[in-house]
Amino acid sequence: MPSRVVVKIGSSSLTTPEGGLNAAAIQFYASELAQLTQEGHEVLLVSSGAVAAGFRKIGYPAKPRLLHEKQAAAAVGQALLMESYQAAFAGHGLTAAQILLTRTDFSNRKRMNNASLTIEELLKQGVIPVINENDTVSVDELKFGDNDTLSALVANMVRARHLIILTDMNGLYTADPRKNPEAVRFQEIEEITEEIYGLAGGSGSSVGTGGMRSKLDAAKIATRGGVPVFIGRADQPGELLRALKGNGNGTRFATQLSTLPMKKQWLGFMSSPFGTLIVDDGAEKALLHGGHSLLPVGVKSMEGHFQLGDVVEVMNSRRERVGRGIVNYDSEQLQHIIGMSTREVLAALGEVHRLEVIHRDEWITLK
Repeated sequence: MPSRVVVKIGSSSLTTPEGGLNAAAIQFYASELAQLTQEGHEVLLVSSGAVAAGFRKIGYPAKPRLLHEKQAAAAVGQALLMESYQAAFAGHGLTAAQILLTRTDFSNRKRMNNASLTIEELLKQGVIPVINENDTVSVDELKFGDNDTLSALVANMVRARHLIILTDMNGLYTADPRKNPEAVRFQEIEEITEEIYGLAGGSGSSVGTGGMRSKLDAAKIATRGGVPVFIGRADQPGELLRALKGNGNGTRFATQLSTLPMKKQWLGFMSSPFGTLIVDDGAEKALLHGGHSLLPVGVKSMEGHFQLGDVVEVMNSRRERVGRGIVNYDSEQLQHIIGMSTREVLAALGEVHRLEVIHRDEWITLK
């Protein structure tokens, strides 16, 4: 059945180890993606490679480490990347469109909706959206870190039916198969637990930023939003289509039984917190297991400056993340009522917008 699919391809698959684009690889993946469109699927491509494509072109001897150098390399490399995609897709009668996104484009719901509408129109017209992080303007504090996370957010935003994350490993193993010949590949994983994370390695290749752990993070985001995920290889003809049909060279990740509505997805994975609340053990238990709202009496301390309606992170006394929520007080007002009972809050403030610091309906658990 035709469906909407997001395919993420990393830097190491598109560029040479020394830097610069691998023209044959881009031609190959364009052909594989074109095959999906011929089967009736709507295809979105999340493509890394701008920095790796550009750093040699402007004279850097190796992939840059400083932010302004990466941004300069990306400014050159992104143009080269899109030029190559345009030519490769044109050979199959397809048009590619460039979409550059930042974390702010997701945290601002109006901008996210605008991006979503643009993508919808491109798909309607049979265009292949080629999406990348806007490295030239992104700052370290707000960067996705890798395009694995970006691909998951895009998949959830456009309500894709599939997310395929391509890598040089054919899925997740019980151990590193390059070191342990007894390692066994997982065909399907129903839940991404701490034990599963423990099987993931560290960073990725010298030209990319993403390792298996970042891909698991992406799979967790996507599956909680109702999008099944495939992580693996598709560097042979027809493998991408086989991955889409469920028998690819990798590991499948099933969707969660209870998927999150878009508002909760935005709150948990797309929003940018303006502050942090530290809560006591009782409040943590009430939020995690009791289905309750967060009251002032459960707040021990706070950090940051925020307004009523902003998103804040909630942590326990051990500085472990519990979740996120939309706060009903500004930081100045909340500072005066931390630890107070409901009666004390009413006595101190009189009439209030809401008694809860965070209402249960405006909360998502992330622990």
